[in-house]
Amino acid sequence: MRASCRYAPRPLYRLNAHSGGDGSPLLLIHGLGANWRSWAPLLMHAEAERHVIAPDLPGFGESPPLPDGRAPTVAALTDAVEADLDRRGVELPAVAGNSLGGWIALELAKRGRARSVVAISPAGMWTERERAWADRFIRTSHALGSWLARHPWLLRSRVVAALAIAGVTTRPWQLASEEVAYGVAALARSNLLPTHEQMIAGRLTGLEQIECPVLVAWGTRDLLLPMRQAPRVAARIPRCELRELAGLGHIPMSDDPDGVSRMILDFTREPAAAAPRSTPGP
Repeated sequence: MRASCRYAPRPLYRLNAHSGGDGSPLLLIHGLGANWRSWAPLLMHAEAERHVIAPDLPGFGESPPLPDGRAPTVAALTDAVEADLDRRGVELPAVAGNSLGGWIALELAKRGRARSVVAISPAGMWTERERAWADRFIRTSHALGSWLARHPWLLRSRVVAALAIAGVTTRPWQLASEEVAYGVAALARSNLLPTHEQMIAGRLTGLEQIECPVLVAWGTRDLLLPMRQAPRVAARIPRCELRELAGLGHIPMSDDPDGVSRMILDFTREPAAAAPRSTPGP
């Protein structure tokens, strides 16, 4: 494994995070506009086997924006996650990330800070037409979320709550309306548009540098980042497995928490230590 790439000394940046469970560390990174609670449906399964760290990215959930007016580029967000790992004394976690979080997970792998990676619909491998579609999708979702945040009583209806997230999940009725309301309010107060503008202007590159095992997983019904992007990502990573998530959307942790948690745990499980060889008797 390549030594950690430390381009410059990093301040010990503190991210708000959920932490729980025992075992080897598993870092879960949410997508644009979300927060650590996007992983909540599978935490019970994951924490039965791992020490889970699920942070809020800078400017999302309960984490403050990047300090000193720093632009929220993907590299800067990765710096913040890496600095938070340093603060926690976690050098080489298994990492799973969704969308923007999948991009950050792959950036950590490029820096030698991941033991293994599960990248779920990672952003950044778009054509110009796909980039334009993602831009319109995110801006429309932000406008709708901001409007609903000003009319929170509407989200008491399970029908409205389901419709609010139907673009990124295929089973929106599985999330409680209270969780949807929290997510909408958190999205409205987040640093979404500045972060989106930095993200959408970039592209996922340098994947050939990754040395750890990677699983790229993609929902076949992902409306935001169509699954045709998946082979482009996987083809550039030396040790990569590609898996279709049949019938699942852009945030499949909400659609099938049991299946997605098992996929992550199985792929990131550390190999069992080899049993000592017996020494023949005299």
